[in-house]
Amino acid sequence: FDAGSREVCLIRRIRTNTPLQALVTLNDPVYVEAAGGLAMRVLSDPNILEATDRATRAFRIVLVRPPATEEIDRVVAFYETALADFQKDPAAVESLLESANVTPAANADKNELAAWIVVANALLNLDETLMRN
Repeated sequence: FDAGSREVCLIRRIRTNTPLQALVTLNDPVYVEAAGGLAMRVLSDPNILEATDRATRAFRIVLVRPPATEEIDRVVAFYETALADFQKDPAAVESLLESANVTPAANADKNELAAWIVVANALLNLDETLMRN
């Protein structure tokens, strides 16, 4: 967003985080597809079945650090809200799965997958994810 024009060499790029950046990364097709891939990865482990454990796994994949209890509580609450919303709106589930370019397994819960895609998208959009030091 504040990248140089590439006409000259920059020694250091200015770090920014603007509302416009968040809007772009939440809605960009590449980010939605990446969120779909992350959600599929989190759901692919047959030994991890609890939302708390899945949230912890997603958090560690994205941020490469263990999450604090409060962070996991927020992620799980967000997941549960998204799941409840998707259970009420099957058309939204299909639209999101198509946008994320995800083909769920035959026995997969599409509502659960869609909710994890939303969570994964939020995790990928965190300031800590985008602005690593």
